[in-house]
Amino acid sequence: MFPIIPATSATDSGNEEGIFFSGNFKVGYTNLVSDAGVVSSDVAAVGTGRQAPAGCEYGSDTGIFGFGYEAAPTGYTAITNLVSNTGVVATDTAGVGTARQELSACSYGGDKGIFGFGTTGSSTGVTNLVSNAGVVSTDVAGVGTGRQGIGSCEYGSDKGIFGFGSGPTNTTNLVSNAGVVSTDVAGVGTARRYIKACSYGDDKGIFGFGWVSAGNNYMDISNLVSNAGVVATDTAGVGSVRMMPGATQYGGDKGIFGYGDGGPGVGYISLSNLVSDVGVISTDVAGVGTARGYLAACSFN
Repeated sequence: MFPIIPATSATDSGNEEGIFFSGNFKVGYTNLVSDAGVVSSDVAAVGTGRQAPAGCEYGSDTGIFGFGYEAAPTGYTAITNLVSNTGVVATDTAGVGTARQELSACSYGGDKGIFGFGTTGSSTGVTNLVSNAGVVSTDVAGVGTGRQGIGSCEYGSDKGIFGFGSGPTNTTNLVSNAGVVSTDVAGVGTARRYIKACSYGDDKGIFGFGWVSAGNNYMDISNLVSNAGVVATDTAGVGSVRMMPGATQYGGDKGIFGYGDGGPGVGYISLSNLVSDVGVISTDVAGVGTARGYLAACSFN
């Protein structure tokens, strides 16, 4: 008789479902992503809506959203909202660390997370670790070039990577399985900002979309990240060009990019693009929920 393997065993890839949060209208509503990559309609807001927050997984099956820009007069904030393993967003937790927006976050160490970089009106490289209980630490001094509009994701099952951002640049910074950020790594691929990233295939990652410079220079190209943290050259674009979408894992080993700013003549969009377990981005999937950009996403369950 074969042994029964519990769902929490090492053979369970986790990250089965995802969630998009908030956005440029400073709304707090969310959209859930099923384990088949189907995006739900809007879920009523819980917590303070804000622009350009960040989100990541922690504790193996839960998530956290943090930071961003609130409506006046508050402006930049460091508040956080925990996400349960059923996708329920909690009310606000008082902020810890430097209030900022246009930062990014990823998991590391198997069950912890890290928020990093962003802008307080000027770019910064500070980071804040997230424990496996969802507690955010005070600031850790920045390592590498401070920048905003940056993306990040997990790779190698227990490490992370921050990449691209203001400049624009294609510089990356690796995160060890102890949450230590490395100095700058020379960039590969088209330098751009307002980019997002997510993991796929259990141990790899992908950066996608973004904005190059002034004018209508919105992108749909992507760059794969190996399980050793090596970023590949550009992959030809698939899907509608845009900047500042959200991106997260789902289905254990796949990913999704959703929403974003499509640029002049297009505006904010709600469509999505699925990422297969080998890192291939699909064509556009019709949008569900309120069109917006500058949002965050993470996986749970």
